[in-house]
Amino acid sequence: MAFAPMHGEAMVMGDLVLLDTEITPVMTKLLDSGLDITAIHNHILRASPATFYMHIAGHGDPEKMAASIRAALSSGSKTPFDAPATTAGPAPIVDLDTAKLDEAMGAKGTANGGVYQFGIPRRNPSTESGMQVSGALGGANAINFQPTGSGKAAITGDFLVTGDEVNPLIRVLRASDIEVTAIHSHMLDEQPRMFFIHFGLTTTR
Repeated sequence: MAFAPMHGEAMVMGDLVLLDTEITPVMTKLLDSGLDITAIHNHILRASPATFYMHIAGHGDPEKMAASIRAALSSGSKTPFDAPATTAGPAPIVDLDTAKLDEAMGAKGTANGGVYQFGIPRRNPSTESGMQVSGALGGANAINFQPTGSGKAAITGDFLVTGDEVNPLIRVLRASDIEVTAIHSHMLDEQPRMFFIHFGLTTTR
């Protein structure tokens, strides 16, 4: 979830990761609290168990919206809220040549829990309700590299594109044997209209 100041109140945007059996009870609680559902979709094709992403949006008192989201997840899902147990030791190593990845991407990535991540905002971000949809609010291309050994990686993420960019990008991905795993919107009233193309590749070549 990301919160941003908006006209004396706040805007919230984000997504909840849910099992199929959790979608309806969580949705019902969110709608009853006045929050909006803007999308439900998968990210990957062969997850076990299957997981879905419910995108939500709202405007108003940030503390009330946060409490409503917490209540919906607490009553309708098995989302853990306790801090994970930690053990002393070094952070997981990203067993990849990250300098070469930075060079190839033309951006600086960050290591997070053993995964090397890129978040690259669009050059011309969209707006919703007069607010710019920044990278923190979900207005960025997300690309993640998880090492699988021997210098290879599993790669997932999504590209943020306009309607006329959807099929040209899909063609480039498929020409490189990269799977397209989902095509969907995240928002309802953004300008220009944006679509998220999720992709996956099990190993680098």
